[in-house]
Amino acid sequence: MNIVLIGYRGTGKSVIGKMLSRRLRMPYIGMDAEIVRRAGMSIPEIVEKYGWPEFRDRESELARELAGRDGLIIDTGGGVIERPENIEALQKNARIFWLKASVATIVARIQDGTERPALTTGKTFTEEVAEVLERRMPKYESAAHYAINTDALTPKQVAEKIIEIWEKR
Repeated sequence: MNIVLIGYRGTGKSVIGKMLSRRLRMPYIGMDAEIVRRAGMSIPEIVEKYGWPEFRDRESELARELAGRDGLIIDTGGGVIERPENIEALQKNARIFWLKASVATIVARIQDGTERPALTTGKTFTEEVAEVLERRMPKYESAAHYAINTDALTPKQVAEKIIEIWEKR
C-alpha cells in the first residue's frame, strides 16, 4: 500500500513526503519532479512547448504506473485531481491524504516560486490561487481518505499525524 499526498501547491506535500520517507523507510516519489526528470525540461518548458493537456497526459501515465507499485510515498502535483482516472488509479493501492491550507497560507508559501506557469490569465496571484483552489476543493475532498489542515502545523506535526493514521490502518 502507498501513501499518496494531494493538495494545492504550498501545502507541504514535498517536504512532508520526504519526512515520511525517512521516518517510514519507504521510497519517496515526487510526481512533478519525476515528470521533469523524464522530460528533461521544467514544467513551464513542457507547458510552453506542448501545452497543459500534454503535461496532464504525462501526469496520468505516471499516476497509473505508480499505482501499480507498492510501498511508496507519492507526492502528487496539485492538479492530479483534475482527471478522475488519476485518482481512481491511485486509490486502488493507497491511503490518500489531502494536505489543506488557506489561500493566505498558500500565497505566503509560494508567491515567489517560478517552477509553475500560471493556471489562469488576467488575475492577480492571490485571485488565481483562490479561484483554482475553490474549483479543486470538492475534487480533493472526494479523493481523500483523510484531510489535514496544514495552516497552523509544522511539517513535522503533519508528518506525525499521517504516521499515526498510517500505523492504525
